[in-house]
Amino acid sequence: MTITAMLDLDLKDARVLIREDLNVPIADGEVASSARLKAAVPTIQYALNQGAQVILMSHLGRPTEGEYKKTASLAPVATFLAESLGQPVTLIKDWQKGIPANEKLVLLENVRFNVGENLMMIVWLRPMPRSAISLLWMPL
Repeated sequence: MTITAMLDLDLKDARVLIREDLNVPIADGEVASSARLKAAVPTIQYALNQGAQVILMSHLGRPTEGEYKKTASLAPVATFLAESLGQPVTLIKDWQKGIPANEKLVLLENVRFNVGENLMMIVWLRPMPRSAISLLWMPL
């Protein structure tokens, strides 16, 4: 099986979905350790620089599947990434209803809040819009 690197793709005007490991410790509503987030920034920045709309998805902690829990929200991660990348990061809580095409960088709220996250990923992603053309699995 041939694996195509992101560097070999034309990302201009593409919607790129990246499942990234943004599971970082949060203390008092702020990122307590940013190593994983700093490691993710170059990939995100590259896709943005190539003209892609970047859609990030991750989990945080181990909340009960299907239940929103503010302490497990990715909001502090969105704030950190916005500061690191120098541009807004839109956090979308109810993203299975759709992702705005006019937002350049979005972070989907903690995937573990959704029923079905524990199923095989390819089955679970069926409700995702077909316009999310690239699924990039990033190494941990």
